[in-house]
Amino acid sequence: MLANIQMVLSRFGMNFVNGLGTTLFLAFVAVSLGCVIGACVAIMRLSRFRILKIIAAVYTEIVRDTPLLLQLYFFYFMLPDMLPALSLSDFTCICVALVFNSGAYMSEVFRSGIQSVDRGQTEAARSLGLSASQTMFRIILPQALRNVLPAMCNEFVTVTKETSLASTFFVGDLMTQHSIIKGKTYLVIEPLIIIGVIYFVITFTMSKLITVLERKLATDE
Repeated sequence: MLANIQMVLSRFGMNFVNGLGTTLFLAFVAVSLGCVIGACVAIMRLSRFRILKIIAAVYTEIVRDTPLLLQLYFFYFMLPDMLPALSLSDFTCICVALVFNSGAYMSEVFRSGIQSVDRGQTEAARSLGLSASQTMFRIILPQALRNVLPAMCNEFVTVTKETSLASTFFVGDLMTQHSIIKGKTYLVIEPLIIIGVIYFVITFTMSKLITVLERKLATDE
């Protein structure tokens, strides 16, 4: 088996590198845009307008209560039919699905982060003449962002692993590379071991960095 692993690494090393790049890119896009969507949805959930609360609640509950793979299939087949003029690629459809999923989870993170900010901050800002929107974007959100930063990093770790489901649609991620290598070498276990090691090293390293970040933020308080 060791000889086979060495052979796979020597012949298909760049496949793993390219697959890792695609995996990290998918995770970065999903979490970055998901944070933007999540912040907006969190503000909607905390809004005094009932219709906004309902829309935000329906979105988060649907996404959180259905499997990610189902959502990937939904967007993969739905978006090209809805927007045929844009000629969306498979990769784009998967990106949209991952953003849609991450946004729902990040909305709950941001909502808890906003609610964790001392209400006295809001009262002080309003007493100084700031409007509700100015208070939210200038006072509350910056503090909430600091509070949820570790959770955002954890979401990146989670999404990095969840992108493996994107291999169902052959978009070039790490698990897609396994299918390619398996088809060329007829080896199943060896490529999986290599990919497992890559996932472990990446996510373990990121988890340790997040722990350091959490300690740093706790020290600065």
